[in-house]
Amino acid sequence: MVAHRSLHTGSRSLNSLPRRTLLASLLLFCCQGAPTAATIKLENIRGYGFDDERQLVSFDTLAYDDATGKVLARGKEAQSLTTDKVLNGAGKTLLPGLIDGHGHVLGLGQSLSRVELRESRTEAAAASLVSDFARAHPEQRWILGRGWNQELWDSRAYPSKASLDALISDRPVWLQRVDGHAGWANSKALALAGISRDTLDPDGGQIIKDAKGEPTGVLVDNAMALLERHIPEPDKAERLAAFATAFDHLLSLGITATHDAGISAAELGDYQALRQQDKLPVRIYAMLSAADPALDTWLKQGPILDEDERLVARSVKIYSDGALGSRGAALLAPYSDRPGETGLLVTPEPELGSLIKATVAAGFQANVHAIGDRANRMVLDKFAQLDNKTREAGRHRIEHAQIIDPEDLPRFATLKVLPSMQPTHATSDMNMAGDRLGEQRLRGAYAWRTLVDLGSPIVGGSDFPVELANPFHGLHAAVTRQDQRNLPEGGWRPAEKLTLAEALRAFTRDAAYGAFQEQKMGSLTPGSFADFIVLDRDIFAIAPEQLWQTRVLETHVAGKQVYALGQ
Repeated sequence: MVAHRSLHTGSRSLNSLPRRTLLASLLLFCCQGAPTAATIKLENIRGYGFDDERQLVSFDTLAYDDATGKVLARGKEAQSLTTDKVLNGAGKTLLPGLIDGHGHVLGLGQSLSRVELRESRTEAAAASLVSDFARAHPEQRWILGRGWNQELWDSRAYPSKASLDALISDRPVWLQRVDGHAGWANSKALALAGISRDTLDPDGGQIIKDAKGEPTGVLVDNAMALLERHIPEPDKAERLAAFATAFDHLLSLGITATHDAGISAAELGDYQALRQQDKLPVRIYAMLSAADPALDTWLKQGPILDEDERLVARSVKIYSDGALGSRGAALLAPYSDRPGETGLLVTPEPELGSLIKATVAAGFQANVHAIGDRANRMVLDKFAQLDNKTREAGRHRIEHAQIIDPEDLPRFATLKVLPSMQPTHATSDMNMAGDRLGEQRLRGAYAWRTLVDLGSPIVGGSDFPVELANPFHGLHAAVTRQDQRNLPEGGWRPAEKLTLAEALRAFTRDAAYGAFQEQKMGSLTPGSFADFIVLDRDIFAIAPEQLWQTRVLETHVAGKQVYALGQ
């Protein structure tokens, strides 16, 4: 017998109930009958997903099996099914669980418990936030933080150790720039690392020095390692606590899966232990860091696969250049605002080619960080040297793909190399990208529309904690090319806007494709996992400028509710 309830309370429809009451009612009903497995039909929803042709479809009913965690049917086919339970979705909007195609999970968890400088608008204000944090946390041996961006300061100049020294001199301070490609230290930290006027720049890095040759406290790209190796590594308990914090945060934002871009051997071990204990609430597609000493061992052992797609490690994150904001992105011509400088190659070209070949030969996907047009061309050239069949089957990726010479844009589709892009990078960078590149080079920068029109699926993501993890900020940026103040009017380089359906596909079905998981998630097609989220609004029925304000009411993974607002 079918259990059917309209979920009304007295004469009041659930649509009229306060949000927390609605969620509590839905949660209570979902739990009734547990632990007996059941087939569930969720009716009266505004559902959106994708079909086998990658086209957006809508439906008002979703049926799934909470034992297998998979979708049985949707739309008319779901309506005709006889199920154990029928739930009333109260007209709420339902989307596939969102997938962040490029993030740093441990870094996110750590950043949520460290000093946050993203909103600072002057160097002095940033230093003051650090000082306040240090006073509030006397137990911390190192004061660590992230998020400063000199391009948002009036000075637009790199900070100095002096402003930190004036407030904190007894403990070392290390603050990563928002993009993670530069850091700001006080004198205590520099001294502990042995960095002085006599320290030479490492390959692929720079120690910023003043006119007298003294280190200013800012280290760029590979120079950061000179200091960071002196910071105590987090122990296993600290890592697990950071992972738990990150998982909770991601689920609250509707992210049910993420591609963790460049993990260490220790992180992989943590993930494997959590998987064995069934404690991975977010699906993890792990990219093993090419910089980890254990890389050769990983490659010999081969990919880690999982039928339930909870933990998959079949890709390697390789680094080619730095970032635009710190002028570490490798350019074909000098920076427009720094004549004579063309950026940094974090990995020398011969070594880059060897890493890609070794990765592919071991059966792994090669995901290469490339931001500047020189770096992107170099990586495309390396991929072009691979056997065509092997390359096309590998779904290899360029992570970020931010600045591309227009002549190289068609090569992504031709070579079947996937651009893995983060829309909020464009709206974060738009205030300085023109200064760095000049107008001519912007023609191939953040070129989402062009790449899609040329036939390239885009793997959407955020690069958290470089950017905020909220995927609705990414959808908003992709569709409007504006910041959250709706500036600039009409959008920055508006010809590169995506439609909302295309943007949503980048964060669902196409992100899944970038991880060989499109049959299992991202579309809500029958047979795929019932990973879905319930929203406070229909994103296809609101002004695009409001997309970033969307809130997640519920998150479900494999049919099980793992987050509810207010619970």
